[in-house]
Amino acid sequence: MLARMTRNTLIGLAAAFSLTTGAMAQDAPALWRVADADTTIYLFGTVHALPSDVDWYSGPVKTALDESSTLVTEIDMSPEALAEIGPMIQQIAILPEGTSLRGMMSEEQRETYEAAMASLGVPPEAFDNLEPWFAALQLSNIAFAKAGFQPQNGTETVLEATVGDTKGRDALETPRYQFSIFDELPMDAQIDYLVETAAEIDTLGPMLDEMIAEWAEGDVEALGHLLNDALQSDPVLAERLLYARNANWAVWIDDRLDTPGTIFMAVGAGHLAGTNKLQDLLAERGIQAVRVQ
Repeated sequence: MLARMTRNTLIGLAAAFSLTTGAMAQDAPALWRVADADTTIYLFGTVHALPSDVDWYSGPVKTALDESSTLVTEIDMSPEALAEIGPMIQQIAILPEGTSLRGMMSEEQRETYEAAMASLGVPPEAFDNLEPWFAALQLSNIAFAKAGFQPQNGTETVLEATVGDTKGRDALETPRYQFSIFDELPMDAQIDYLVETAAEIDTLGPMLDEMIAEWAEGDVEALGHLLNDALQSDPVLAERLLYARNANWAVWIDDRLDTPGTIFMAVGAGHLAGTNKLQDLLAERGIQAVRVQ
């Protein structure tokens, strides 16, 4: 759900990497299988927004979902749960009355931010009541939309529409927890995040396009390099956004293997790629993730 797809951000892409390094591209998004005697868990990386011409739902991915009795996503994607996000944003992402987002910036920061807003055709005051972290997410989403990447084409949306009410559902986290990853950052770090996003606004679409191309081709090694390069700029956020959550999910999978059945687990691609990816943390627990596509 949370996606900051600049050199600082890794979530929102879809891709997967096998435990065997140097895997060859297979011209299809990667898929893994974790299994014991009576439980199978498929791992699939998601892209939260895609152009309309990417065809990924076929072959082993479709077969794996068909075989599964439960779809597991990062958060509850039901309409009822998603409807609660708006009121939540009003609680946690709005600045106190009398405080202005641009008023918190230096002159240089404000110039960078306003230039990015102008390039997107957005009035400079549009986000003045938002906390910096949420303004950064909004800025990124607008840039992605203008570049042709739409949430309705994203993998989670397609999976949800395909499954409907035919399968059980489970979620790894709550929206409030995901937002807290950013909301709990110190205010100066939030402003830096926003200004850097603004400074890179023209690169967001091309960078996401490059990552999606690697994901769609199943090129594990190339996508891993892109994600690792992105990590270098903000290790603290990377720990909060990826590594700590991967550790939690490795425990979840280990525990879930105690319950018989087959599930399809769809999470942001950044969790299945690069350094400290989920598959590596599973391996530390003696659990092998085998690439099946």
